[in-house]
Amino acid sequence: MRASESSKDELVIEAGSSPRQYARTVWQYRGLLRILSWRDIKVRYKQTVMGAAWALLRPLLTLAILTIVFSKIARLPSEGSAPYVLLVLCGLLPWQFFAAGLSDAAGSVIDNEKIVSKIYFPRLVIPVSALAVCAVDFLISLVILAGIFAYYRFIPDWHLLALPVVLLFAILAALGPGLLLAALNVKYRDFRYVVPFIVQMGIYVSPVAYSTSLIPESWRTLYYLNPMAGLIDAFRWTVLGSEFTPWWPGVGLSLCVLLALLAMGVLYFRATERSFADNI
Repeated sequence: MRASESSKDELVIEAGSSPRQYARTVWQYRGLLRILSWRDIKVRYKQTVMGAAWALLRPLLTLAILTIVFSKIARLPSEGSAPYVLLVLCGLLPWQFFAAGLSDAAGSVIDNEKIVSKIYFPRLVIPVSALAVCAVDFLISLVILAGIFAYYRFIPDWHLLALPVVLLFAILAALGPGLLLAALNVKYRDFRYVVPFIVQMGIYVSPVAYSTSLIPESWRTLYYLNPMAGLIDAFRWTVLGSEFTPWWPGVGLSLCVLLALLAMGVLYFRATERSFADNI
């Protein structure tokens, strides 16, 4: 099947195309990616009473609960001279981005069933655009981080320059399993119940409210198979600077698992996307 806008710009769509050709096709649909992303952002904030304030209120309430439970009741320690509330916030922000991105990406194809069943475009555009809203929420949440830093007079150091790289890996961490669950959700609708379970359990098995330094050495390798463990450590190192030193071999292991999940998600999504219109 061929679609052409002009004699100079011709798009060839083939089943089973090479990864390079598929990436080129996705790039040609970057305009659609922008449209879907902007649509999702407008829908998220259009008819809400508090608008973008929800992106601030949600992490603030969660931060207050986790700080009271784990600091005041469980009396878990912080790292270095950094206040415990900063330790928790630096774990909470990447976790909430991952949780929201995973949920939105997993249900994105089903939510767009009308356009999926009527027109062709690389279906990968849909889950990627779903992460745009989560990215906006995350950027708004950084206002909380800046405010609490100012309150405690805590000044980040040069490690903050690595923040864009860490944010990129946060996007990839949500995209990999998000693609896998999005494809499975089209064929097996009960997978929509898997995502809330992952989110509910993941916040406890990830170092959101505690430091990975509390994990016994004999369990660390196994623990860092959770990609969010390394990602949260990297985010804390970026924001807290010299006050937090991660276990770098574990961060590297988490990164490898993250990339493996991303490759698995992309491959499975590509292998099944041609049947989305029939199964949706």
